[in-house]
Amino acid sequence: MIFNRHSELTDLHAFLGASKYHWINYDDEKLANAFASYQNVRRGTVLHEFAAQCIRLKQKLPKSKKTLNRFVNDAISYDMSPEQPLFYSPNCFGTADAISFNNGHLRIHDLKTGIITAHMEQLEIYAALFCLEYGVDPFTINMELRIYQNDEIVAIKPHPEEISAIEEKIMRFDQIIEGLRSKEG
Repeated sequence: MIFNRHSELTDLHAFLGASKYHWINYDDEKLANAFASYQNVRRGTVLHEFAAQCIRLKQKLPKSKKTLNRFVNDAISYDMSPEQPLFYSPNCFGTADAISFNNGHLRIHDLKTGIITAHMEQLEIYAALFCLEYGVDPFTINMELRIYQNDEIVAIKPHPEEISAIEEKIMRFDQIIEGLRSKEG
């Protein structure tokens, strides 16, 4: 038999795909809720891409208390880089929505477009990854981490001890994972 090629489907995943088989047990209401959540994730991806493009082009949005507008305008005002990968190892890396490091001050901003409450630990990990990748001692710099969500801004100045502890955990866990990998083959 010669199978249909469907090359247009390469790297795509259907919402009702076989690998995400749980939907087979959904009722109509649960399906509608799951699809709404899926659409929100897709919308968030588009909003992040839009925000990054605005920041790269230094195109401010109308002044507003809206999450997206404040995130973009603040990132431009602080001369931040959008969608910046931070890398420690293949086992531990991430992408900061917006980041800058100037005059000993690390600033990391995160845009949250969903309804689930964000956690500052994500930004603390970004700070630790930054320090590890660029050889910066967290005790020698100032840091501000911000989450933009639901038309509010939550900001903290993390203690260097917290960032240092995360760095140590990253390094230790990376070694453990590498040790486990070496035993595999």
